[in-house]
Amino acid sequence: MQNTRQQRICRLIQQEMSEIFLRETKETLGQSLISVSEVRITPDLSIARVYLSIMPIGGGTPDGVMALVRENTPDLRRRLGMHVGKQLRIVPRLEFFLDDTLDYIENINRLLKQ
Repeated sequence: MQNTRQQRICRLIQQEMSEIFLRETKETLGQSLISVSEVRITPDLSIARVYLSIMPIGGGTPDGVMALVRENTPDLRRRLGMHVGKQLRIVPRLEFFLDDTLDYIENINRLLKQ
Protein backbone atom coordinates (compact mmCIF):
# COMPACT_ATOMS: atom_id res chain seq x y z
CA MET A 1 0.00 0.00 0.00
CA GLN A 2 1.49 3.28 -1.10
CA ASN A 3 1.08 6.46 0.84
CA THR A 4 0.00 9.76 -0.70
CA ARG A 5 3.54 10.99 -1.36
CA GLN A 6 4.48 7.79 -3.18
CA GLN A 7 1.33 7.97 -5.29
CA ARG A 8 2.04 11.59 -6.20
CA ILE A 9 5.61 10.77 -7.22
CA CYS A 10 4.42 7.75 -9.24
CA ARG A 11 1.99 9.95 -11.16
CA LEU A 12 4.70 12.55 -11.77
CA ILE A 13 7.16 9.95 -13.08
CA GLN A 14 4.46 8.34 -15.23
CA GLN A 15 3.54 11.65 -16.85
CA GLU A 16 7.12 12.71 -17.46
CA MET A 17 8.25 9.31 -18.79
CA SER A 18 5.27 9.31 -21.16
CA GLU A 19 6.34 12.71 -22.48
CA ILE A 20 9.95 11.53 -22.85
CA PHE A 21 8.91 8.43 -24.82
CA LEU A 22 6.52 10.47 -26.96
CA ARG A 23 8.82 13.38 -27.82
CA GLU A 24 12.49 12.66 -27.14
CA THR A 25 13.37 9.03 -27.87
CA LYS A 26 12.38 8.48 -31.49
CA GLU A 27 16.02 8.52 -32.62
CA THR A 28 17.15 5.86 -30.15
CA LEU A 29 14.07 3.63 -29.82
CA GLY A 30 12.65 3.92 -33.32
CA GLN A 31 9.04 4.52 -34.24
CA SER A 32 7.50 2.19 -31.66
CA LEU A 33 4.50 3.38 -29.72
CA ILE A 34 5.47 3.15 -26.04
CA SER A 35 3.04 4.04 -23.29
CA VAL A 36 3.70 4.02 -19.57
CA SER A 37 0.88 2.01 -18.02
CA GLU A 38 1.98 2.09 -14.40
CA VAL A 39 4.78 3.21 -12.11
CA ARG A 40 5.45 1.72 -8.69
CA ILE A 41 8.04 3.19 -6.36
CA THR A 42 9.72 1.67 -3.32
CA PRO A 43 8.95 3.18 0.11
CA ASP A 44 12.41 4.78 0.30
CA LEU A 45 11.85 6.37 -3.17
CA SER A 46 15.08 4.91 -4.53
CA ILE A 47 13.72 2.56 -7.21
CA ALA A 48 10.89 3.21 -9.65
CA ARG A 49 9.46 0.21 -11.49
CA VAL A 50 8.05 1.42 -14.79
CA TYR A 51 5.59 -0.84 -16.64
CA LEU A 52 5.48 -0.24 -20.40
CA SER A 53 2.96 -1.19 -23.03
CA ILE A 54 4.75 -1.45 -26.39
CA MET A 55 3.32 -1.54 -29.91
CA PRO A 56 6.16 -1.90 -32.42
CA ILE A 57 5.57 -0.11 -35.71
CA GLY A 58 7.30 -1.27 -38.87
CA GLY A 59 8.35 -4.71 -37.72
CA GLY A 60 10.15 -5.74 -34.59
CA THR A 61 8.86 -7.23 -31.39
CA PRO A 62 7.98 -5.78 -28.00
CA ASP A 63 10.88 -7.74 -26.51
CA GLY A 64 13.31 -6.15 -28.97
CA VAL A 65 12.06 -2.66 -28.14
CA MET A 66 12.21 -3.51 -24.43
CA ALA A 67 15.87 -4.52 -24.84
CA LEU A 68 16.57 -1.10 -26.40
CA VAL A 69 14.75 0.65 -23.55
CA ARG A 70 16.80 -1.24 -20.95
CA GLU A 71 19.97 -0.47 -22.88
CA ASN A 72 19.15 3.25 -22.79
CA THR A 73 18.11 3.35 -19.12
CA PRO A 74 20.91 5.72 -18.00
CA ASP A 75 19.96 8.23 -20.71
CA LEU A 76 16.27 7.94 -19.81
CA ARG A 77 17.07 8.56 -16.14
CA ARG A 78 19.12 11.62 -17.09
CA ARG A 79 16.25 12.97 -19.20
CA LEU A 80 13.80 12.30 -16.35
CA GLY A 81 16.12 14.17 -13.99
CA MET A 82 16.10 17.18 -16.30
CA HIS A 83 12.28 17.20 -16.20
CA VAL A 84 11.65 16.53 -12.49
CA GLY A 85 14.84 17.92 -10.99
CA LYS A 86 12.96 20.74 -9.26
CA GLN A 87 10.33 18.44 -7.70
CA LEU A 88 12.52 15.51 -6.62
CA ARG A 89 15.76 15.77 -4.73
CA ILE A 90 17.03 12.39 -5.93
CA VAL A 91 15.89 10.83 -9.20
CA PRO A 92 15.05 7.17 -8.53
CA ARG A 93 16.79 4.34 -10.33
CA LEU A 94 14.57 3.11 -13.15
CA GLU A 95 13.65 -0.51 -13.78
CA PHE A 96 11.56 -1.26 -16.86
CA PHE A 97 9.10 -4.13 -17.21
CA LEU A 98 6.84 -5.18 -20.03
CA ASP A 99 3.18 -4.74 -19.08
CA ASP A 100 1.34 -7.92 -19.97
CA THR A 101 -2.16 -7.03 -18.78
CA LEU A 102 -3.53 -6.95 -22.35
CA ASP A 103 -2.25 -10.49 -22.94
CA TYR A 104 -3.80 -11.55 -19.65
CA ILE A 105 -7.18 -10.03 -20.61
CA GLU A 106 -7.07 -11.73 -24.02
CA ASN A 107 -6.29 -15.04 -22.36
CA ILE A 108 -9.22 -14.67 -19.92
CA ASN A 109 -11.57 -13.78 -22.77
CA ARG A 110 -10.37 -16.78 -24.79
CA LEU A 111 -10.93 -19.08 -21.81
CA LEU A 112 -14.41 -17.68 -21.20
CA LYS A 113 -15.41 -18.30 -24.82
CA GLN A 114 -14.45 -21.96 -24.60
